[in-house]
Amino acid sequence: MSRIGKNPVEVPDGVSVEIAGQSVTAKGKLGELNAIFGDDVEVSRDGNQILVKPRNDGQTARKLWGTSRNIIANLVTGVGEGFSRNLEIQGVGYRAQVQGKDLVLQLGFSHEVRYPVPEELKITCSDQTHISISGADKQKVGQAAAEIRSFRPPEPYKGKGIRYEGEYVFRKEGKKK
Repeated sequence: MSRIGKNPVEVPDGVSVEIAGQSVTAKGKLGELNAIFGDDVEVSRDGNQILVKPRNDGQTARKLWGTSRNIIANLVTGVGEGFSRNLEIQGVGYRAQVQGKDLVLQLGFSHEVRYPVPEELKITCSDQTHISISGADKQKVGQAAAEIRSFRPPEPYKGKGIRYEGEYVFRKEGKKK
């Protein structure tokens, strides 16, 4: 038994979910998301709950049971509330700002780094050292945050770079005289 898969997904007010065969579509105030599942799981609706069950007792069906349930939960949460990821920039002279449809980062290179903001995401900078990425699709929000972080990941000696909010960076001791 999957502990995660057997829990139903609650559909809140303001979100509509349509199930057509193996396709699940969720619509809400933040847009519309769609997911298609394989033949190993069965998706059904019971009132304002969505249930996921394996079609057989095979290993693949049991693996996809909990995964499919969480994908549906992320669809419902994404179109209803949305997801966000926050980044912090540390380092002298390191800063970020949004110019038009680009995120412009100055990270100690000889040039500025421009990151084009995807259409379905919203990137804001509350100040020069904080970046907030928000959107309905959890995967795209996390991917954008990882791509921005990869321009200058935090280094272990001084801790300079881009890090997730609250991320712990293991610090190393420098050279001894």
